[in-house]
Amino acid sequence: MVTRVVDIHPHIISTDTQQYPRDPLGGNQSTWSSERPTNTAQLLAAMDEAGVAKAAIVQASTCYGFDNSYVADAVAAHPDRFTGVFSVDMLSPETAPERIRHWVGRKLTGLRLFTAGSTMQGQADWLADPRTFAGWDTATELGIPVCVQMRAAGLPLLQVLLDRYPTTTIIIDHFLNLPLEDGAPYANIDALLGLAKHPNIYLKYTPVIVNAAKKGKATPETFFPRVLAEFGAKRIAWGSNFPANAGTLASLLTQCKEAISFASPEDQEWIFHRTSEQLYPALKP
Repeated sequence: MVTRVVDIHPHIISTDTQQYPRDPLGGNQSTWSSERPTNTAQLLAAMDEAGVAKAAIVQASTCYGFDNSYVADAVAAHPDRFTGVFSVDMLSPETAPERIRHWVGRKLTGLRLFTAGSTMQGQADWLADPRTFAGWDTATELGIPVCVQMRAAGLPLLQVLLDRYPTTTIIIDHFLNLPLEDGAPYANIDALLGLAKHPNIYLKYTPVIVNAAKKGKATPETFFPRVLAEFGAKRIAWGSNFPANAGTLASLLTQCKEAISFASPEDQEWIFHRTSEQLYPALKP
């Protein structure tokens, strides 16, 4: 039984659009952020109900773009429960380093790059654009992890970054959101497993990939043991994706626990809190 749980992928949305105006990337707000806005108080209540000790709130890029004010205000108000993961315009080498330092100065401890998702068709081509290197240099200097929401189509671009930044911690959101309907032996799994040779790559285990592992011929029992065997639990960390994934935080946690119930108690401890506490020390007890 897992003794402690921390969450490295919830989002918060304020209904106060004057203090926190909407400015989604690409101008298209995500459906979930419009239909299921969850504010700071509601996230805390959901965490208490689910038994989640702490969380690294991830900037809702499809609602607020590069304005991380709401996340930063939540962290400032509840530093005992939260840290934050911010986004900046990495294609602006003139401003990205300053913006990264600004948000780190506001006690946010991770950077997020949104290059694919519900409001973005396909994989963005800017991930390894040389204009982003100034931001990557700054994140590396500051020692903060960079989480990347991307698809397998972006792996050649990721490789450019892995060659240039072999010691920078990179967290891949949702296991690349791989399509798994074909079932074992999973034609697409090599794209993910090939990243295991890079010790600075971590995986974010969320309901997105759990749901994918239940579609078609896929099953959690045939997919997740292969990933765990390659990466090890010390490089996998749980995130709820609440409320982007529908359902209560407690139900999302239960779903994810059940999908890897085959894992040893020690491995589950790493996945549900120890890895997260290594990535974001502010989440430690």
